[in-house]
Amino acid sequence: MPTLTWPTFFARKGAGANRAKDRSQLRVGIPKVLNIWTTHQFWVGFLKALGIASENIVFSSDTSEEQGREFGKGRGTVDCCYPVKCISGHYGELIFGQKKKINILLSPMIHSLPSVLHGHVMDTVTCTRVMAGPENIKAGFMKERDVFAENEITYASPFVSLGDRHMVTEQLHRDLKDIFDLDLEETARAVQSGFQALDTFSAKARQRSREILTWCARNQKPCVLVLARPYHMDTGIGHEIEGELQAHGYPILWLQYLPDDPDLMNWLFEADIRAEKIKSPFDILDVWPSSYSSNTNEIMWGAKFAARCPWITCVVRLSSYECGMDQPTYTPTQKIVEATGTLFFKFGDLDSTKPSGSIRIRVETIVHYMAKYSEGVIRRKLGWLSPNSPLAELSPVTQSACFQMTRDAGVGDQRDSDPSRHRPDDVRCLP
Repeated sequence: MPTLTWPTFFARKGAGANRAKDRSQLRVGIPKVLNIWTTHQFWVGFLKALGIASENIVFSSDTSEEQGREFGKGRGTVDCCYPVKCISGHYGELIFGQKKKINILLSPMIHSLPSVLHGHVMDTVTCTRVMAGPENIKAGFMKERDVFAENEITYASPFVSLGDRHMVTEQLHRDLKDIFDLDLEETARAVQSGFQALDTFSAKARQRSREILTWCARNQKPCVLVLARPYHMDTGIGHEIEGELQAHGYPILWLQYLPDDPDLMNWLFEADIRAEKIKSPFDILDVWPSSYSSNTNEIMWGAKFAARCPWITCVVRLSSYECGMDQPTYTPTQKIVEATGTLFFKFGDLDSTKPSGSIRIRVETIVHYMAKYSEGVIRRKLGWLSPNSPLAELSPVTQSACFQMTRDAGVGDQRDSDPSRHRPDDVRCLP
């Protein structure tokens, strides 16, 4: 059975060779897995720029056991990474579970990621197992017969380095030109639109995170930072642990969308830069010299951010079962976070099982400790920073209490008892 590609779809409509390309009727399915969770807006912007209608860009649903049983049964391949194994259910849902069939299944192999740390670390590449995951799972749908061809679906898995923007146009044109009937010029325009959509979304998400921190600063309230990989946003992989905490009234921040505004970064990291411990607020060389992996780099940077930010009083670390990329980071992240008394809790070895009872008990424990210690954590960390907070003006009473706490802890210049004259040299260097 022939595979349906753009040229054959175009020919079936009987269009002339010189007619403008109309891709509005093509339906493209994208499995909502792995690094798609933080790059989805690029793919939406890219496809829309090619003329594909918004309603014809279809994402699979969140991971679930039901999805795996119904659509991925018998399609599994050997892989110890649970988030990768889940992809088979997403593929099956897009192939068999749509009322209106898709024409193309787009599952990119993402080699590198856009990152706020780009230019400050050695590289921003992805986990090799995650990158190759689409081709691994594809084998489960072709081991006996070609399921894609049988359902007249074109399988597209372009190799793309989203962290190296100058390479993306050539990469996508090479791998998608025959599928979408692309020329290089329109590919370049679509790539530009994709990055514009991604940058706009990321900026809005980071701004929203800053608004949350501003609210916490003005009201002297704590919030929680989730240190995790992008796919832990999937309710079937992260098990909505952060939602359980939010239900207790604590705002939640995700590592991937922490604010990166210069005023906030300089306030948090000024002592380290002045001491030449780091070159910029985004430098992690002091804690993670082998800075090649994008998500690992951001996890380490997020730990440093949380250790310094006063209103992040608790960090929740999520990790999937037997994740080889995460295992070397467990101890360093915990030590960095706890260096300032910030609370640290880890949910490791997450897989398909959601132990609701045990999660509820752990959440209750976290809530108890946050209620007991958050006020002290906020004051202690404020005492280590300049009083000129870019998030909210601190009252003299708050400044005095914070300064007194750091004096009692033996931090800062004890010769100066007036917090209003807090000097930059009093700021403490932290891990």
